[in-house]
Amino acid sequence: MANLNRRQFLQSLGLASAATAAVAFPGIIKAATTRPHVVVIGGGFAGATAAKYLRYWSGAVDVTLVEPNTTYYSPILSNLVLNNQRNLSQISFNYNTLASKYGIKVVNDWVDGINAPNQTINLRGGSTLAYDRLIIAPGIQFMDVPGLDSSKVPHAWQAGAQTTLLQQQLAAMPAGGTFVMSIPAAPYRCPPGPYERACVVADWLRTNKPGSNVIVLDANPAITVEATTFGNAFATYGVEYIPNATLQGVDSDQKIAHTSFGDYKADVLNVIPPHSAGSIVLQSGLANVGARWAGVNPLSYESTAVPNIHIIGDSQGTGQPKAGHIANAEAKVCADAILRLLSGGQPFAAPVTNSACYSPISSTTASWLTAVYAYEQASGTMKLVPESFGASDVPTTKNYNRMFDWTTNLFNDTFA
Repeated sequence: MANLNRRQFLQSLGLASAATAAVAFPGIIKAATTRPHVVVIGGGFAGATAAKYLRYWSGAVDVTLVEPNTTYYSPILSNLVLNNQRNLSQISFNYNTLASKYGIKVVNDWVDGINAPNQTINLRGGSTLAYDRLIIAPGIQFMDVPGLDSSKVPHAWQAGAQTTLLQQQLAAMPAGGTFVMSIPAAPYRCPPGPYERACVVADWLRTNKPGSNVIVLDANPAITVEATTFGNAFATYGVEYIPNATLQGVDSDQKIAHTSFGDYKADVLNVIPPHSAGSIVLQSGLANVGARWAGVNPLSYESTAVPNIHIIGDSQGTGQPKAGHIANAEAKVCADAILRLLSGGQPFAAPVTNSACYSPISSTTASWLTAVYAYEQASGTMKLVPESFGASDVPTTKNYNRMFDWTTNLFNDTFA
């Protein structure tokens, strides 16, 4: 897989254009006597894609997207805001095209509760929406860390104001200072992301804050993905990598991380807390996998706890990675399944998803990783296809440039 050419690799990402995707699902939608209504909660890569493709593949279904924010900031590429190679406006998206081009009704409000027996949701603004099928794509929420105040010690794991805060703290850090970041135990959003961040920050500090130190406190026993690539980069940058470092608490004022290996004081402390499914998933009794994630049938992403509710993206508990690219793929599987179900059919019996990403390692180089997951009937789960797994041998400038082709395709496939 390491020798894939550019065309083959981009094709493997599964980011078909809308026209191509339509050909892949011919004639599956039948007109209903009454128009079904699908409500989608959450406008990230999973929710926005699901809403778009429900309407793109069928004019016979009404779709409402409920998202409290008018602007979505992509976590993908957000680490490049930290080294000033991107700004937030370049990774920000609105829902205007989804509304005007695809006829999706966009409601900017919070969901306060779900009434599953009545198939309604209650909005904070006081209104109620009825649904025939409900898709929940709220992303993640953070679990508590004693003493952590994210207004002082940013996580920057949800892009936007937190990204800006971490960028400002790095800019104000003295030369010769210490940057400490913590990585939660898996599963967490974007497996290579924390290691990518450590590399990007270390590279930037080497030029802009000479003599500075980078310490990575990893709750996992080893680098979870692309171990050789990130391990070599850490050695090059002089990053101090500490595995099995369980975060026990934080002194947010003094910028101290309390860990199973002792205390680490920083000039800039970046704590990524452990994750769980979004709060609406937990509140609604849908987190039936380890009390943290939503169990779903991967043929349709319908909840195994409550019927007619589907959970996609970071909150799902299928064992697939939690990242934007695969969330986009899950959304298409879910949208296709819902349209089949609404037409009296059954979900496609052999869905396939793809997890892929590029990771910047410096200001000019990047690595890449891709893997395919296929439904295994015997276990009823999505399984990694071993021969599909591939990763770059070393970070290159060519990969860095291709990274922007990948993100442009993903962004357009989701929001355009």
